[in-house]
Amino acid sequence: MELTISARNLTVSDRFRDYVSERAEKVDHLLHKVQQLAVKVTRHDHSKTAGPEDQVELTVFATGQIIRAEAHAQDKFAAFDVAWGKLSERLRRANDRRKPHHGRHSSLGASELSATEFATLDVTPADLSLLHPEAAAEAVADLGESPVVIRRKEFHAETMSADDAIGNMELLGHDFYLFVDAESGKPSVAYKRKGWNYGVIALV
Repeated sequence: MELTISARNLTVSDRFRDYVSERAEKVDHLLHKVQQLAVKVTRHDHSKTAGPEDQVELTVFATGQIIRAEAHAQDKFAAFDVAWGKLSERLRRANDRRKPHHGRHSSLGASELSATEFATLDVTPADLSLLHPEAAAEAVADLGESPVVIRRKEFHAETMSADDAIGNMELLGHDFYLFVDAESGKPSVAYKRKGWNYGVIALV
């Protein structure tokens, strides 16, 4: 497995690299066929309020899967620990999905998923330029004096079931997931609702 560590607005010390490398060795035990673990550390300066804050983003690239986790804290070690806890749980979940579960059937059929309450959903777009650097294209619209910035991203559509889309959404830690529904052939979005419920919206 390849380990890459990048930093923005700060310098990564050898101590932090050793700290990350020691824990990265456990990735292969949590999920097989992992190709890369990318660690990105960013320092945000909030000097006018609470001072600097570190953000750690962890991305695992495995065969046919991408698993992400991120966290913020007062220092990069604490942020890494929180993000690592999230990532470990998602890696276990991804490994469990690969195992055969005879006699078990998912309770999340596409016909049972509701598409209500989307307007009240607080969603954060995924950084697709990080996940698919070759496939993603980003454009920022200049609206002149307007404070609104619209980010546009394009990526290859993937056909899958609603169950698989929800599973991928959970592994990425996002609130929504765009896909092409294998059952209907329509462009669709799966999203989180309250209380471990999910919804699917499709274009007609």
